[in-house]
Amino acid sequence: MNHDLKDIRILGTGAYVPDRIVTNDEVGTPAGVDDAWIVHKTAIRERRWAGAGEATSDLATSAARAALRSAGVTAEQLSVIVVATSTPDRPQPPTAAYVQHRLGATGAAAFDVNAVCSGAVFALSAAGGALLRQGGYALVIGADVYSRILDPTDRRTVVLFGDGAGAMVVGPAEHGTLVRHVALHTFGDLAGLITVQAGGSRMPLDHSGLDAGLQYFAMSGREVRRFVVEQLPQLVKEFLHEAGVEPGDIAHFIPHQANGVMLDEVFGALGMHRATMHRTLTHYGNTGAASIPLTLDVAAREHRFRPGELILLAGFGGGMSASLALIEWADL
Repeated sequence: MNHDLKDIRILGTGAYVPDRIVTNDEVGTPAGVDDAWIVHKTAIRERRWAGAGEATSDLATSAARAALRSAGVTAEQLSVIVVATSTPDRPQPPTAAYVQHRLGATGAAAFDVNAVCSGAVFALSAAGGALLRQGGYALVIGADVYSRILDPTDRRTVVLFGDGAGAMVVGPAEHGTLVRHVALHTFGDLAGLITVQAGGSRMPLDHSGLDAGLQYFAMSGREVRRFVVEQLPQLVKEFLHEAGVEPGDIAHFIPHQANGVMLDEVFGALGMHRATMHRTLTHYGNTGAASIPLTLDVAAREHRFRPGELILLAGFGGGMSASLALIEWADL
């Protein structure tokens, strides 16, 4: 699905990561790998994990408050809150309902979107569509606490993930970062590549599932890498053509922060020779749906963008899914 969100602009960004720093040695030892192996395979050096009392909604709420401050918008002005997450506080109710309550955004409709690590751009699209129909401001949040669903002995997954949240305030406005074009893709035939097997209606979680470790996140790493390396360059090429821009017009590239080594390989195939690729995974790891808005916020607060520059956001994750957004920067 491809579409323009005419006159929808990003008015502010925010992010939050937990205080606890988790080193490669801490996650690597139970999985039988060391710091050197993790850095060589992923370029990740550390990550943040939520504390015992922190849930996804807590991280999301903190990022949301930062984005609202950045935008100069109050919670009472929100008409929509969309939380992208695949690690909700509970199966029900939506995590967005907790965020709405804690912010005091009593006039906002609040719901979750699950497109795994592609989720933030899916949520941006959903929020923009809602605003075109009803007006007001929307809060778009990507938040995940993957540390709760990782098998500590699985080196394919436990070394990758951190916890975090990123947020954007969007709305129809004359000034702000323009959302020029969005595309969403799902490849359902590959849905088995990334899963949490138990805990849903297909396979309720019981004692036998717990004994088998079916509550944990599982990923077919080589097949996922193949999907990203083979599919993303073509999807980006088609997307930019539809948006009426050339790869050389892109000044900044913010991909999902999956694996630094893989991102370097993919970036080289995109033909965006003028672009800077932004990475936060070195210190935060793969933060799931949070990674794109979190990285956007970090770069914005470091004043890495200039007005008028084109930024490509690229998500990919379970489903398998991919999401792309072209935005034109304006100082927030």
